[in-house]
Amino acid sequence: MSTDLIKSRKKMNSVPTLLKKGKYMTAVQSIHDGLILFLKNQVMKNEREEFEDILRKVTYALNSDGELRKIYPLVISYEPGQERALLDAMRELLQELQKALNESVQGDMEAIAAQKKAALEQGQQHLDDQEWDKATATFNQLVRDFGGDTDLKADIADRYLNAGRYKEAYEMLDDALKDDPNAIHLYNRIGMVLRKMKDFETAEKYYLKALTLTNEDEYLHYNMGRLYFDWKKWAKMAQSAQVAVDLNPDFAEAVKMLKFAQKKAAG
Repeated sequence: MSTDLIKSRKKMNSVPTLLKKGKYMTAVQSIHDGLILFLKNQVMKNEREEFEDILRKVTYALNSDGELRKIYPLVISYEPGQERALLDAMRELLQELQKALNESVQGDMEAIAAQKKAALEQGQQHLDDQEWDKATATFNQLVRDFGGDTDLKADIADRYLNAGRYKEAYEMLDDALKDDPNAIHLYNRIGMVLRKMKDFETAEKYYLKALTLTNEDEYLHYNMGRLYFDWKKWAKMAQSAQVAVDLNPDFAEAVKMLKFAQKKAAG
């Protein structure tokens, strides 16, 4: 069994105990994060059967908790093979819990936020001191603790990027994209990182994927133009800049880019 599946099993097996302690947000977050880890991995038949049994038990525990039913009266259903539907239900339940946080749960959330902030500041200090291994250890532990938080991963990736640690930034963003494959801002960031790594072909693929999600973001087209500038593909640079200008004629940097690319392409 992979490390991710072991973590997933541990998170979900903790749910009944967390519910008994009244830690509803933590319990549902554990199911949410455990499902993400499970869905990211290939599983064998016996592993799938084990996890299906665990998921039946945790959904039963949720439905049997009287206090939780006061907040979320809908029955939470699960059938084998419907793990993504259950993940959606957990996201909805998390939203409902956030609306109805009592003082004890609010205290838990504040403690989590403080924990994240402290770890981010510690990791940043390691980066500032060029203690790369210590920074990586700190950030990796933070991600292990809050695996489904794409914003957290993007924050860490930005810190790596600003420190010139492009490989680590790329790996963090790539992991965040697995959690949220429709997050356009993540494609934009990862394209920028790959451009700095001079992996132009892969960067282009990420930008093109982003364009399948939206074609109306002038900054996305501008950043593609930056890629083609570094790649010295002047015609494609002009094309990207033109679209950016068409979307926003007042985008001064895109106008400059267009003029430069047209001059390069013509000469």
